[in-house]
Amino acid sequence: MAVMDVRNSSKGWLVLWLEPLGEDRWLKPGEVVRVRSDYGGDEPAFSVDFWEDDRDRDAGIQNINVWIEQGDCYAEVTDHAGNVVECGHQRPEEVDRKWRASLGELPEQT
Repeated sequence: MAVMDVRNSSKGWLVLWLEPLGEDRWLKPGEVVRVRSDYGGDEPAFSVDFWEDDRDRDAGIQNINVWIEQGDCYAEVTDHAGNVVECGHQRPEEVDRKWRASLGELPEQT
């Protein structure tokens, strides 16, 4: 099993994006989550990409992508007590509203 901790050492939000699924977990300052993959081979199970967006930075938000490179892409994310942390964890309501509104603006797929 491959395990990696992600810690928010910033003063604002850190959004953990679990890829390739595009799942988000919002970490408060000081919060730590653990990403677990079922992969037990010799190749790296994860890769990490930190990125910033001017609007996010202005809002006190930083982003990190954790790519599941090996094993099942449905990695488990847990808190310090071992409780599963689901997609959308602590996502601010105003962000959720904006995302839902923008989805409504997308043309329907046929």
